[in-house]
Amino acid sequence: MSTTSSFKVFSGTKSRYLAEKICKSLGCELGNMNITHFADGEFAVSFEESIRGSHVFLVQSTFPNSDNLMELLLMIDAAKRASAKSIIAVIPYFGWARQDRKDKPRVSIGAKLVADLLSVAGIDRLITMDLHADQIQGFFDIPVDHLYASTIFLPYVQSMNLKNLVIASPDVGGSKRASSYAKYLDCPLVLCNKTRERANVVATMQIIGDVEGKDVIIVDDMVDTAGTITKAADIMKEAGAASVRAIASHCVMSGPASERVQNSQLEEMLFTDSIPYSNRCAKVKQLTVADMFAEAIIRVMNNQSISDQYLI
Repeated sequence: MSTTSSFKVFSGTKSRYLAEKICKSLGCELGNMNITHFADGEFAVSFEESIRGSHVFLVQSTFPNSDNLMELLLMIDAAKRASAKSIIAVIPYFGWARQDRKDKPRVSIGAKLVADLLSVAGIDRLITMDLHADQIQGFFDIPVDHLYASTIFLPYVQSMNLKNLVIASPDVGGSKRASSYAKYLDCPLVLCNKTRERANVVATMQIIGDVEGKDVIIVDDMVDTAGTITKAADIMKEAGAASVRAIASHCVMSGPASERVQNSQLEEMLFTDSIPYSNRCAKVKQLTVADMFAEAIIRVMNNQSISDQYLI
């Protein structure tokens, strides 16, 4: 792209590390904004440069805690009131996405609520990556550009040159995602059937398929407490797998997750940098999605197809 004068990129506090990489890829400066915090926990957002008539891209994942979402909402509102031509929310990790339906009586649908909050605040477009459920795109009445981390992961997997590769899904719900990887890599697919005692606690798990002597890669969209992914790895090793690795788009890694991964049979746990990861674990590696999001921004500005950059 020849010029960046028609758009500006700004970042929330916790996603600045990624926004800076995106701007470096775009060859532009990260926009200047100020977030003032008050003693009672409230905060205020202000743009420290004119954005009148500009296409404004706001980079902010909505990972815990909820201040990140509130910060993004205030950024959107400030941009709208500052006469931005359009406001595009760049949300590499879209939080509350696991609450995409009523799975029992008297529960909220958090993903729909967040979609409504973003829409009412005033975004014109959403760019996100690997939603927990694809149908969340339908919660918006604006364009949603849904990127896939497979564009980053698949070349990495191919570079490992694993001879007996098998792709696995840690649960039946992720079978579509894992099946796409298996089809692209032309290798077998294995499923894990699990039952839960309660949220984040796996009761039982069985393997559907053959892993004996195989190099298994478990594919998921996010890892929270790492209970499911580490249990799957341990069971596969017990079933005779030669090696077990895992890839997941979003590095939530809360509570005991890092310790569980370190003590598991996993040889490697691969994430993108959609969420910052501070609890270092020797088995965890992050690949950046900055270039992919920068390319999406360029294509949005040039009215080009986004889907051309997908591998699967």
